[in-house]
Amino acid sequence: MPGEFAGKWRSLGLLMLAEIAGMSLWFMSAAILPDLTREFDIAEFAQAALSSAVQIGFVVGAVTSALLGLADRIDPRRFFAFSAITAAVFNASLLVFEPGGAITIFARFATGALLAGVYPVGMKIAVGWGQKDRGLLVGTLVGALTFGSAAPHLLALLGGADWRWSLSVASIAAAAGGVLCLFVGLGPFHAKAPRMKMGAILTAWTNRKIRYAYAGYLGHMWELYAMWAWIGVALAASFGAQMPEDEAVPLSRLIAFLSIAAGGAACIVAGLAADRVGKANIAILAMAISGTAALASALTFGGPAWLTIVCVLVWGAAILPDSAQFSALVADFAPPDQAGSLMTFQTALGFALTFATVQLTPFGAELIGWPGVFAVMAVGPALGILGMLKLKMQ
Repeated sequence: MPGEFAGKWRSLGLLMLAEIAGMSLWFMSAAILPDLTREFDIAEFAQAALSSAVQIGFVVGAVTSALLGLADRIDPRRFFAFSAITAAVFNASLLVFEPGGAITIFARFATGALLAGVYPVGMKIAVGWGQKDRGLLVGTLVGALTFGSAAPHLLALLGGADWRWSLSVASIAAAAGGVLCLFVGLGPFHAKAPRMKMGAILTAWTNRKIRYAYAGYLGHMWELYAMWAWIGVALAASFGAQMPEDEAVPLSRLIAFLSIAAGGAACIVAGLAADRVGKANIAILAMAISGTAALASALTFGGPAWLTIVCVLVWGAAILPDSAQFSALVADFAPPDQAGSLMTFQTALGFALTFATVQLTPFGAELIGWPGVFAVMAVGPALGILGMLKLKMQ
């Protein structure tokens, strides 16, 4: 039906814009960290905590949402809007309180908890618009998430040393994204749970296909957020071996933005292919390329900047397309009225893992150097491939 088709893509277009705006809050503290540390005396632990607190908050928010079945029981558009607008307020609190203190670390925790009502809830809305094209639907949604996650690096680049401008723009954008989601329609395959089913997430363990999809997702998450959170810092160190700091830092911010954004574009392309050649096959291919690119980035670290840039851009493009397919696989194998909770719980497990990887990455860089850290990140895709091969055997 032409009208239904137009309504579908109008709603999905609005959802993508809302997702980009809402997720622009995630890496804000990491993107402006060099400017914060120049202005404030922030302890090393607090520097890492500003980023890892978001991960912990997201896990707490996602587990709570999954256990209560919020994404399946209430209107996801209102849930999304409330979460994005409130998260914007907490993010803006860094303008008032001194960064690195207990209040701002809690504000980052609260921001992460509220983003559990943005990313997985957005996936719940997206999968309601189709069944045969879910690879594309979720791929487009995750692509939007990626552009949002990359946005702080671009804002930091545009804002220069004025971190307050970057922070303010991200907060305003997230609040606007929350309002925008209220105008998104719900698709014909949207299913609502009639009551709270706290045992719904047990399906993740009793359904073997969902379990293997979770395993692949965990392998993917081993490298993803550690790379996203620290690639700007790592590139600044790599470029610093070849150029002055005042050239290395802006270039590292630009490449960090482009590498993360490249994954968003690749998600959409991979989503189109996944509905034709198989979601598990696309996930395997993406992880094989990302793991290889991580090793290549390790080998070129500190060498010619152009060569490292090429490797990191390939890494960034390949590191994400599998994420959408893991979520689409869970939606395919889950009962329709449990899909939101099971996808939310999947993200909770993945982000629980990223808390450790994001927190430990800078300490690993001190112990074994950034090339060694990049090599360790490649272990995740290798294990994820094993999970997908197991799923294909079912």
